[in-house]
Amino acid sequence: MKNTVVSIIPRRTLLATLLAGFAASAFAAPNNIVISQVYGAGGNSGAVLKKDYIELFNRSAAPASLKGLYLHYHSATGTGASSLTALPDVILEPGQYFLVTAAGGSNGADLADGDHVATNINMSGTAGRVSLSTQGTSIPAGSRHASIVEMVGYGNANVSEGLPAPAASSTTSVQRKGAGCIDTDNNAQDFGTGPATSPRRLDSPRTTCDMDTGPVAAPIVTSCPATLQARQGAMATAALSASDKDSIVNGASIVSGAVAGISLVGLAPATTVGGAAQVTLQVDAGVPSGNYPVRVRFTNGDGQEASCTVNVGLAGQVGIPQIQGSGPTSPYVGTVQTTQGVVTHKLGNSFFLQDPDGDGDPTTSDGIYVFNPPASNVQPGDLVRVTGTVEEYRPSGATRTYTELTGVTGVTKLGVGPVIVPTNVELPNEDLARYEGMLVRFVTPLTVNQNKYLGDRGELTLAYGRRENPTNRHPAGSPEAAALAKENAANMLVLDDGIFTAPPVIPYLGEDGTVRAGDTVTNLTGVLDFGAIGGGGAAFKLQPTEPPVFSRTNPRTPAPALPAGIKVASANVLNFFTTFTNGGDAWGRSGQGCTVGSRTSASECRGADNMAEFVRQRNQIVASLTSLDADVIGLMEIQNNGDVAVSYLVEQLNAAVGYPVYAVVPKPAATGTDAIRVAMIYKPAVLTLAGASLSDGDRVHNRPPMAQTFKAANGAKFSVIVNHFKSKGSCSGATGGDRDPGDGQGCWDTTRLNQAARLADYFVPQVVAAAGDPDVLVIGDLNAYAFENPINHLAGKGFVNEIERFVRPHGMPYSYVFNGQAGYLDHVLASASLSPQVAGVAEWHSNADEPETLDYNLGDTAQDPYREGAYRASDHDPLLVSLNLAAPYADVTASVKVVLGGLTMNRATLKYSGKVSFTNTSGAALTGPLHFVLEGLTEGVSLDGASGTHNGAPYLTLPETTIAPGATVTVTATFSNPSKKAIGYTPKLLSGSF
Repeated sequence: MKNTVVSIIPRRTLLATLLAGFAASAFAAPNNIVISQVYGAGGNSGAVLKKDYIELFNRSAAPASLKGLYLHYHSATGTGASSLTALPDVILEPGQYFLVTAAGGSNGADLADGDHVATNINMSGTAGRVSLSTQGTSIPAGSRHASIVEMVGYGNANVSEGLPAPAASSTTSVQRKGAGCIDTDNNAQDFGTGPATSPRRLDSPRTTCDMDTGPVAAPIVTSCPATLQARQGAMATAALSASDKDSIVNGASIVSGAVAGISLVGLAPATTVGGAAQVTLQVDAGVPSGNYPVRVRFTNGDGQEASCTVNVGLAGQVGIPQIQGSGPTSPYVGTVQTTQGVVTHKLGNSFFLQDPDGDGDPTTSDGIYVFNPPASNVQPGDLVRVTGTVEEYRPSGATRTYTELTGVTGVTKLGVGPVIVPTNVELPNEDLARYEGMLVRFVTPLTVNQNKYLGDRGELTLAYGRRENPTNRHPAGSPEAAALAKENAANMLVLDDGIFTAPPVIPYLGEDGTVRAGDTVTNLTGVLDFGAIGGGGAAFKLQPTEPPVFSRTNPRTPAPALPAGIKVASANVLNFFTTFTNGGDAWGRSGQGCTVGSRTSASECRGADNMAEFVRQRNQIVASLTSLDADVIGLMEIQNNGDVAVSYLVEQLNAAVGYPVYAVVPKPAATGTDAIRVAMIYKPAVLTLAGASLSDGDRVHNRPPMAQTFKAANGAKFSVIVNHFKSKGSCSGATGGDRDPGDGQGCWDTTRLNQAARLADYFVPQVVAAAGDPDVLVIGDLNAYAFENPINHLAGKGFVNEIERFVRPHGMPYSYVFNGQAGYLDHVLASASLSPQVAGVAEWHSNADEPETLDYNLGDTAQDPYREGAYRASDHDPLLVSLNLAAPYADVTASVKVVLGGLTMNRATLKYSGKVSFTNTSGAALTGPLHFVLEGLTEGVSLDGASGTHNGAPYLTLPETTIAPGATVTVTATFSNPSKKAIGYTPKLLSGSF
């Protein structure tokens, strides 16, 4: 029965498809499951088998399910309801059979139970009707019930598809033609009779159908090597085979490409259907060198054939420099060549080979990499001959290739070779390719520029000096930035550890457990390799042949010491979450989760995976922050769970210090919908909060900036804004100006620029207005280097880059290392009014220079080098700022002559009053606001109409804001003195704001 929903119908014409759709009508079987065989005489007198059976078949090209289908049986002309069985939830693969065994008797040969057993179905041996239906209850006889999806009526059945199939017998079954493939919706055409002794099951051989013409013959499948590479002058052979799952392969012959001496020998035909025929392709020693594409044809007894081509390559001997050539690729690429040289280094089974004499041409390398040759006992120093295919290997993400020998067919040890003297090389070097595969020595000390992949790959990125990110020094897109990028590209070498798997012991660590970016290495000798590196892409790599010698030229330092003042720190705490990715939390609870937007689950958490990791992370962060000892600390990458995570951190800091030194700046109204937020903590003994914290919940900010105004002991106020702009990575979804422009700024530059504009144009003015003070300090991870667009925009709005002011004059400023280049993403920007009060700024290189493998994570490397302390508490370095805040007022009493008039009492009001005059005795105008402060006023006496108090003393603000030189201002002071005491005080004149 045809199915109108088949998705793959080979060689079917449009007309045939339409006709099939009309013919199928109500009898369309799901997924082309058909009834392929019926035998109903099981156990009867003269029967060949003891059981009745019904065979099903998936004739389609797609898997089909039996779930929800039922088999029904009706007698040929009876009027009763059907007997039925529910089919199991089984998937029939294309061409697969399914056997249902039914009732039986005592006569005939035994038949094992089928894939499904339905002993309640007892069929006639000659005539009847079997239906496949979606109805699970009996269906009436004599009808084409709407639930029927497939049917075969045989013998004199009163219902069938088209005319009935022929009658069966005690020895024959009704069988669908074409091994089950033929289905025209006419039982008389689709079925015949045949021996009932071969019912098929789930594990029977499958049949592939052309659904119009019947079974499709399986092809001959060949198994031949693509190449046979050998050295000319020696016999070479290759094993070939072929099989056919429905026939016997018995012949093989060369049909093209052969020359005298190339032949097939030892043909062993297959002995069974599906078995393999074996033959050997033999190349005699006398065949000349060259390439021979030999095509071999296999045949079977059914007239089928299939062929394969073996590219036979025979090579003479060529020198390594000639193989390398002077161009970007070898002139021999793709050919089989024989060469010889001295083994300089082994990497596993592979090795480096170098011509001891060379060709004297500095543009050609004298070395080559021999990849995965047959097992041999060659060692460094051996002179060997090698035959293999010249290949230009291109690692993933590489912009160039690397010449090597692959598919090696022979390695012959010739003896001990002459000593290879390393070639001296320097960095920067724009043409390291001329030394690829060679033994080299770098004659000047090189500096570690990156150690991120030390633990999982055994790699250190080296250069001559430190490489600065171009946009950390020059505007993005400028010629200067492009020139620095080019210089950096030529100034890079990756020191590997000689293995291509994660190292069981992390190499190159010093006795103190680290090797820092900025440290130097000497005696760098090894072979120059080229391949994939950590983080993607590829680079020239040195595989050392002598132990490198490291010097701690960038030692760990304590937290920076800055001039006295209010200390403000900026610290990225690298996903400090009190809820873990395993659902636990810092208080030992389980089943917890983290919230991102409207989703809450453990999978949204970042940072520590469990309590053990969390304790390590917490202790590193606490050690770092207590060492900084700042009065205000802006935090980035802390869990966005209200003030829970930041409060926990404050508790741990206070416990480490031994007394409650820090407090949380209460969160603002908006903290964003990201899993992380920014936060602030401070020392209440040093500063007081002036107003509530503020944030900008505009949608441009994925992590809203947070602001808080503080008041110092001298009355000075200043505001801190902590930021965490959109990162450069995670480029999925970036459009327009947010795509990576290729100028070093990475992705999302437009978003970061918009965040900077929103900060400068909206949020800073809001903070200044709320504070009533213009002094603003912008800190945090702005995810932009010093001269990228967001920072340039803020500078254009009047903010002063304090790192450029204080750090750049003493060396390259950086807080982050990426791709072996250093720069600072973490910033200190001061408003124009605050900048003169900045006494010092420093970066503490406690994190960015340290190997990532030193962090709190467990199980990411074979060896665990974690040590508790302040180092590698994050991937960003913390920053420290010292503010020498000017008091908002000045004591100008010394610049005036103060005359106190006598006090008189008003008998009606009982108030005392007197005049006080201030004469400017200096040579400059005194500017205001000016305040007459009455220090030490007699206890019990109060100043009527006081403008306010300053340090507990009442004051009057003078109506004049300026006193010119020689000018006098007089005010009247009125007192309430209920106890009639003698009124005394010390007059002071202060200029400014309280």
